[in-house]
Amino acid sequence: MKFGSVDNPEEIDFTLPRDHKDTKAVLQKSKGKGFEAYVGCSKWNKKDIKGFYPRGTKDELGYYSQHFNSIELNALAYGRKPPEVVQNWYDTTTPDFRFFPKFSQAITHYRRLNNVDEYVENFVISVSNLKEKLGGLFLQLNANFSPKDMDRVIRFVENWAHDIPLAAEFRHTDWYNDPSVAGELFEFFEKFGVTNVIVDTAGRRDLMHMRLTTPTAFVRYVGANHKSDYERLDDWITRIAKWKKLGLKELCFFIHQNIEKESPLLSAYFIEKLNKKTGTDLNVPKTL
Repeated sequence: MKFGSVDNPEEIDFTLPRDHKDTKAVLQKSKGKGFEAYVGCSKWNKKDIKGFYPRGTKDELGYYSQHFNSIELNALAYGRKPPEVVQNWYDTTTPDFRFFPKFSQAITHYRRLNNVDEYVENFVISVSNLKEKLGGLFLQLNANFSPKDMDRVIRFVENWAHDIPLAAEFRHTDWYNDPSVAGELFEFFEKFGVTNVIVDTAGRRDLMHMRLTTPTAFVRYVGANHKSDYERLDDWITRIAKWKKLGLKELCFFIHQNIEKESPLLSAYFIEKLNKKTGTDLNVPKTL
């Protein structure tokens, strides 16, 4: 994942910002007990995550699902897949595995949430083949999708009629750094139960809004293939443990790299630390 990549990661201040003032209140509103954590990569093919699969592995997704409990699914963002392909993803993964697909770019980038009802229905029909393994869906809007299109966001969310959790990631800085825009967006997301996606990448520290709008934290972490990647993950463990004490119910944490081959190594490190700090019992992936 190249988004936010830099040539000089050692010069970046990776300190996690303080929580937004309203994050604590959102977490304390959540009721009941229990905490679910989903940690994974964004890809499963061995061309990208080199060195993870034993020689001779043919069913890459099946093997991946034996080590991770989830995947940020990007494959459907770039075009439709035949139903039998999606059904095979369901069949080949372990029973507790979860997929978190990114919406098709036909919806987010080309039509930019405008007049997308038919596209959304077709997309939902496609992902419905994942059945109970469908963990949630997320919108990723282009960096040039700005607050002037707030009405499209409102219309999309208000028309969302499916019992599937919805999350959204914006890349135009004004969504998070214009106080009036951010306030309107966060209040709207809280009202409709839409999860704010947090993107932690070196070259876009302005996207670290640290504002949870539901008791789910959806984090897309982009390492820089630098020794600081591990220290950054340590900081995330500390923050997640704090959120869990406040009432966090679900963590969706997906690890990317500028060069993806190291993603399983970072994920294994993160999961081991998460288990110790929060009491989760996730499988620690074995890496070669």
